[in-house]
Amino acid sequence: MGVTSHWFKKRRGVALGVMATGSSLGGTIFPIATRKLINEVGFPWTMRIIGFILILTLGCANLTLKRRLPPVNAKGGLFNLAVFKNMAFTVWCISGFTTFLGLYTVLTYIDVSAAFVGIDPEFSFYLISIANAASGFGRVFSGVMADRIGAVNIMAPCTVIAGIMTYIWPFVTTKGSFIAISIIYGFGSGAFVSLISMPVIAFGEIEDVGRRVGVSLTILATGALAGPPISGAINNATGGFKVVGYYAGSMIILSVFLMFLSRQIHLKWKLRGKF
Repeated sequence: MGVTSHWFKKRRGVALGVMATGSSLGGTIFPIATRKLINEVGFPWTMRIIGFILILTLGCANLTLKRRLPPVNAKGGLFNLAVFKNMAFTVWCISGFTTFLGLYTVLTYIDVSAAFVGIDPEFSFYLISIANAASGFGRVFSGVMADRIGAVNIMAPCTVIAGIMTYIWPFVTTKGSFIAISIIYGFGSGAFVSLISMPVIAFGEIEDVGRRVGVSLTILATGALAGPPISGAINNATGGFKVVGYYAGSMIILSVFLMFLSRQIHLKWKLRGKF
């Protein structure tokens, strides 16, 4: 993400959106491929095959990356706490952490919840791939729109859509409803994921963007790590997914308010000449 932001300015949103479609494609193909391979060659060889694919694809990506700007010996080391003096950046990190406490709940449990209400497990499994495929369209669309109207102006409504779908998800019971939830949720969540680093780029100098992105994504990752287990614990405690939907949806909606707060702080500090 840092390297991409070095090369693009006016069309940075499109570049990040196109780049993010890779994970959408992987999220669509890998679950299906893994399920098929386990039946054909067993679990150990399935993991080896996936590993070989990742070595090839990630190897090509890492070997062909090229930075535009020369290396900078940034002060403060790898994890510089001074970046949190920028309140806009700090609030943005809190917003992203809060988002991920709820954002991946639907993606993690939609197939389980569908099977729980009687949908054929052989079909419900594909809901994850449907959501990831729809996410790809959301990522490209949001990237195009971000360059025209601003990242937060497209991220916020799409994230709200993902939150609303999270509220609705536990109440649907038909195959068509689950497909609709998967598509709409996937589109909305894809917009957030593809543009998550775009505001971070504006919070400082381009030469130091790699560290800012790395610090922010490290914080966001803890939310993504904790969110689904928390949702699972709520499901076990309540015996259903309704309270899970309330929890996850509320986290997503709360993050949108924090998103706007971060932008307001950024604009205020910028006008005061602080960055």
